[in-house]
Amino acid sequence: MKATGFEFPPELRALAEQGIETARKAFQGYLDATEKTLSAFDASTGPQATIREVGRKAVGFAQENLIDNFAFIDKLMRARDAEEVLRLQTEFAQAQAQKLASQTAAIGEVARRAMTTGKPDS
Repeated sequence: MKATGFEFPPELRALAEQGIETARKAFQGYLDATEKTLSAFDASTGPQATIREVGRKAVGFAQENLIDNFAFIDKLMRARDAEEVLRLQTEFAQAQAQKLASQTAAIGEVARRAMTTGKPDS
């Protein structure tokens, strides 16, 4: 038997959207503050340059992941039934696992370059 569709009540949807927007703004503030902190390392060299580069990559990845998570939440809120929710969750989990592998490799590459050349971005 196929599940019937469901719909969030408009009030609940508005409340959830408001909460999501508040979380989005709060996390963006955190990312902005982190970026300012990393800017303090801009003129540094050696290990500090590697720390700066890894930090910048990590912040960039966090921002990408945040965008992906909010897009996923938006899709979930528009799901028509439990079957669609399960499909969306499965697709999201697979995409995030692939992205994690790629992001880990990118940070590993920065560290490898820093160890072999002494510079994270050569």
